[in-house]
Parts: sequence; structure tokens; C-alpha cells
Amino acid sequence: MADEASAHVLVPVGESPTLRNTVAYAVQTARERAEETGETAIVHFVYPAVWRAVEPTRAEKFERAEELLDRVELWAKEDLAGDEEAEDRAAEPVIDVETAIVGDEDYLFSPADFARVIVAYANEHDLDRIVVDPEYQPGGNAPMLRPLEFELSRSDLYVEEAPVERPARRGVLVGRESLSQYLIVFGTSYLFYLTLGGFSGTFDLVTGAISAGIVTLVLGQISLKGRPDLKRIPGEFGRMLLYIPYLVWEIAKANVTLAYVILHPRLPIDPKMVQFRAAVWNDLPATTLANSITLTPGTLTVEVSQREFYIHSLTRSARRDLLEGALERAVRFVFYGRAAARIPSPREREAEREDQQSTQQDAPTATAAGEEGEE
Repeated sequence: MADEASAHVLVPVGESPTLRNTVAYAVQTARERAEETGETAIVHFVYPAVWRAVEPTRAEKFERAEELLDRVELWAKEDLAGDEEAEDRAAEPVIDVETAIVGDEDYLFSPADFARVIVAYANEHDLDRIVVDPEYQPGGNAPMLRPLEFELSRSDLYVEEAPVERPARRGVLVGRESLSQYLIVFGTSYLFYLTLGGFSGTFDLVTGAISAGIVTLVLGQISLKGRPDLKRIPGEFGRMLLYIPYLVWEIAKANVTLAYVILHPRLPIDPKMVQFRAAVWNDLPATTLANSITLTPGTLTVEVSQREFYIHSLTRSARRDLLEGALERAVRFVFYGRAAARIPSPREREAEREDQQSTQQDAPTATAAGEEGEE
């Protein structure tokens, strides 16, 4: 645990009703600690990213994050300039304000993922104190603040929740921000129920509506992260209709291959675990890919951690098909469009990564050889 009197403060930020007061508290805390210790105060405001490189809305989300950080920086400078009592002091402490977006190259899914990039930034910039906004929700609508604070507290940093007043919660159950989210969950649940139970009569329609309503009330706020983009849903739905028969065809081919292996006298199996870094982001695409792999006979998704997929494969051919990335490419097509489907396969990306590492390892040797030649 870091020293509580540190003037080096890190504040993770996101849209929240108490963000303004949290900024003021962080600045005030840094000022007080700087006066006590005589050191330069530093306040860093960081925005953990929840978008990925191939997302169509990445640029828009990045712009909104930068706008929020600009607003936060302006608030912090207003608090510094508005402290008339501090201006009258002979020895005014120096306070630096910095902003940054972190984790834009990572897949931030769990509280541990968010804590990892926040702690890494703090260590990189020699920060040892974290002030957390009491209304901060890095996962959108998912309640992640308490688990995030727990993960942060496991580091050597001093972690505290800003003691600011929270607004009264008198909002309606379904507001304009969440109406589209509830409608999507209800419609999806209703269609799924009718697909399994049939459209045969009034009983199915009524019970389906009741079941979908219960699912919506229970899971409506946590099924989707943030407000869904209604403009993208028709395209994703249409591409999903193309993906389903493709997945069924892949399952059928894998069934034939597996039947041949089972009936073969020598039973030519070669079970192994495969690990690869998938080029899919966000919960729904990652879940779709993981379930598609499991549904395909011969492969089983054991674990998904960040973007790392751990797959049990039964045969060499199953591993070859998996690393060639046909399913991954199809899932990217569904959620990110045609351009994202042209990203290199897992095998190609791994080969490229190995080439880069080899080049980096050879570079110091080449430099040393050049220096010897000059001598």
C-alpha cells in the first residue's frame, strides 16, 4: 500500500453524475498533500477505452472520450485558478494536470482487465494514489465499481473512493436512454421463445410475451453494454442470417470428419490445447465466436480471457481449420462488416508477430556489429 500522503493522484474517468465533484476532490487532495510534503503535485485523469480497432464507431467513441477528458482538464484548471486562498499563499504548490486514454489496444472485459491497464499506467508515470469516482462504471451498465476497487486494492497503490455527495436516484424504470436496450432484449427473447416453442396459437404468443417480459426486466440493464446503435442492428441482423447457414455447413463438415475419425480402425486422434489471440472485441462477438467453436465437433472452447482463446482440439485437421480463421473471419463479418473480414488469420498474425520479435532481437546485434565496424 502506497503512502496515503502522496500528491501523485490518478483518477479513472467516465460519464457519471459525480464526476465533476470527484475532479474537484482529486485536485484538492493533491494540493493538500503537496503542501504537506513540499513535492510537485500531479493529477492524471485516464479514460479506459472500451472500443477496438475494427469497430465502425471507434472514431466516434474516441472523439467522445477526448471531449470528456478536455472537459475534465478544464474543470481541474478552474479549481486550481479559483482557489483564492491558495493564491494568497507565498509558497504556492506546483500542480500538473495530465489526461490520457488507456487500454485502446487491449480487450477490456472484466474488472481485472480495467484494473490492469489503470495500474500499469500508474506504475509507468510513478503515480501511487488512485481516487475513484463513486458513480464510475467502466463496463457501461454492468455494476463493476466494487469489483474494480477490489482489483485495484490488490496492487501497491493507495486506493480511495471520493467522498462526494451522490444524486438521489428517482429515475423511471425505463428511460429514453435504455428504452432501445429493453426493446432489443425483449424482441430477441420473444423471437427465441417462439422459434423453440412454435407459432401455433395464442397460448404460445401469450406465454412467449410473458417470458420475454420477465427476461427483459431481469436482464435488460446488463445484457448490453451502453446504448445500442440502432443504425447498425439491421446490418448485423442481415449478416447474421447469412452466418447461420454457413455455421450449419461448418458443423456438418466437422461431423463427417469426426465420424470418419471415430470409425477409423486406428482412431487417428491427436488431442491438444490450442491458444490463439482472436481479432474480435466486445462481449457479443467474443461469445458468438466461442460458442461457434464449441458447436463445431472436434473443438471445444475451454476459456476466454481478454482476447486469448483456449481451445481443446481433438484432431490436427480441427486445429488447422481453427488457425486458418474461417469462423473468426465470419464472426468479424457479422459484427464489423466486410472490411473486417479481410484481417489476417490467427496463423498469419502469429507468424507476423514472430517475425517482428525476431527483427527486434536481431536489431541490437546489427547495431553492435556496426559500432564495431566503425571502431
